[in-house]
Amino acid sequence: MEPKNAEEPFLPTADPRRAEKVAAVKKVKAVCKWIPLLAIFAVFVVYQTFSPSHSGLPGDSQNQTITLEVQATNFGRSIPSTLFGIFFEEINHAGAGGLWAELISNRGFEAGGRSTPSIIDPWYPKGDDHDVMLSTEETSLFRRNPIALRISVLCGTASNPCPADGVGVVNPGYWGIDVRAGKFYTVTFWLRSDTSVDLAVKFISEDEQRTLAQQTLKVEKVNSSSWEKYSFRLEANDTDHQGKFALTTAVKGSIWLDQVSAFPEETYKGHGYRTGLAQMLEDLKPAFIRFPGGCYVEGERLENAWRWRDTVGPWYERPGHLGDKWNYWSDDGLGYFEYLQLAEDLDTAPIWVFNNGISHQYSVTPRLIQPWVDDVLDGIEFARGPKTSKWGRVRAAMGHPEPFPLNHIAIGNEDCYRPWYRENYMAFYNAIRAAYPEIKLISNCDATNGPLDHPADYYDFHIYTNAYNLYSMAHQFDQKSRADGPKVFVSEYAVTGADSGTGSLLAAVAEGAFMIGLEINSDVVEMASYAPLFVHAKDRRWNPDCIVFDNWQQYGTPSYWVQQLFKDSNGARLLPFSLSSTWGSNPIVSVLRRHDKDLDADFVLIKAVNFGNDVVPVRITFNGLPADGILYTNSTIATLTSTHAMDENSFAQPKKITPQISPMEKPNSDLQVVLPPYSIVALDLRLADTPKGLDSTFTYLML
Repeated sequence: MEPKNAEEPFLPTADPRRAEKVAAVKKVKAVCKWIPLLAIFAVFVVYQTFSPSHSGLPGDSQNQTITLEVQATNFGRSIPSTLFGIFFEEINHAGAGGLWAELISNRGFEAGGRSTPSIIDPWYPKGDDHDVMLSTEETSLFRRNPIALRISVLCGTASNPCPADGVGVVNPGYWGIDVRAGKFYTVTFWLRSDTSVDLAVKFISEDEQRTLAQQTLKVEKVNSSSWEKYSFRLEANDTDHQGKFALTTAVKGSIWLDQVSAFPEETYKGHGYRTGLAQMLEDLKPAFIRFPGGCYVEGERLENAWRWRDTVGPWYERPGHLGDKWNYWSDDGLGYFEYLQLAEDLDTAPIWVFNNGISHQYSVTPRLIQPWVDDVLDGIEFARGPKTSKWGRVRAAMGHPEPFPLNHIAIGNEDCYRPWYRENYMAFYNAIRAAYPEIKLISNCDATNGPLDHPADYYDFHIYTNAYNLYSMAHQFDQKSRADGPKVFVSEYAVTGADSGTGSLLAAVAEGAFMIGLEINSDVVEMASYAPLFVHAKDRRWNPDCIVFDNWQQYGTPSYWVQQLFKDSNGARLLPFSLSSTWGSNPIVSVLRRHDKDLDADFVLIKAVNFGNDVVPVRITFNGLPADGILYTNSTIATLTSTHAMDENSFAQPKKITPQISPMEKPNSDLQVVLPPYSIVALDLRLADTPKGLDSTFTYLML
């Protein structure tokens, strides 16, 4: 049903199909919505999970040994090379103040609105009210960024001299600027002045008592209507992880400032990403990166949705926008081009999630959807078009004349039961399929329990739940129909609630069991990604997350290290096995075989999840291998566990819970392994030779 005025967005009414969906799949909930009773339920589940008598988990049979029999030469199905990837959403300041290495917050003074006067947080004056005054004016050099900052210096006369260190303006960055002695920083800004002035551009300490780096500019040109660009390197001579950026002078007059940027000279592959955070992504060896959201793509209101074309071109001409779902401003320095470049730098496949005319509050009617379709086609041309095409020329001008391999696109995010999703979906689907038949298209509608009523190559499956539920969902796709149809993309999953803390071992172990289930069912599940990926410790909008950081340091939660244990499953081959156990559903096990190209050697990887309070002994036998078929001196065992199931990593103990890797010793008879309580154990077994008939398409798990 269309609104009375179809030309305007409207607040959608309740859709009865949504109620049916919620009733059918109670465990699956959108990332953007919280159920208040979840926390109470999760506390109850925590109690059950830690109870030895809990159904399906170990009880008092601590002396019973499980037997794992592996068919080592009976090669099974290959796991898709696309299975495990990453999902980046601009949430928790993941990009702005995080992965994107820009040090200046609100660099264009636009975050307070495009009218004057406006708030310029976090900028603030350096000096007293009688010495300096800050104001905003619509006098910018840049059409789409109309706001500029005016610094009115009132001191600098015989009767009112300025302080020795001058007056001006200060920016503390994103909860502090990491300044390190000996490091170089690139500073850029536009300035005009009504008088000749000496301007000190510097990094200062948190208490503003020390100068960490400085360059003095002599602005000779006296023309208050002419903007001039300044760009130079600053070398730090001191260190403060909570530093600030400042521009000061002791000369009376007015200075106008706009588009202020500061970057560390060292960034990941020279493309502007923070090195430590980007390296943690590289270490996961992701098969793909889904971007840029999430609810961030939709927005609460359509005017605040992420629009790709506003995020390309020179950074100083990008208007930025308010991400109103997570309630903070983004200058969009990390834009569409930068996401595609990041995928290339990580040697992974980009998956673009675009806004399909739907926000959390409004939906565009089918009659008005065509401009949105055209916009997406332009976005695809930007990524894939030749450098002679309209949008390919824009990409080439940004430094990438060759097309990006954009082969997967999601039509919206969690919008299946919003008004007109299906009608508008078909408009996007038909247009993209006609222009780019090779692109794989992803629907928001869940087809786990029944077929879709529209065509798709993949469908999204999102799950956020407590630890015990996710552990139980290791078998979620066991009974799914293997008939032709769209493959599953588990594009968002994690343990949330009371038993997750801000990243507990318990949550990570449950996620490991779920991931083993995805491996085993990878004939129907072709892609999966944990969410969310990043959280700034000063802006936790969501708990838990994979990687925690502040302005100068970072660590992986136990969930991050579980992802590491699965990083080389992509493209490996499943091996058949049998498990003889009286311990119910515990443990969850997978057995893979892969080839290491560098060593030209084959390995068997056995991963076992113990989701219980008791130690679980396991005896492992191998059918098809001779007695000397495993080179134990070249094999390792990695164990992820801790003293308590609710233990977490932290800045103080960043590697409290990480895989502990030990060399293996040759057993006297059968291989015996002990699974500690609440643990994941990975055995990395090098084989003495490669049986005939095994291809070399496997990868090696570097634990």
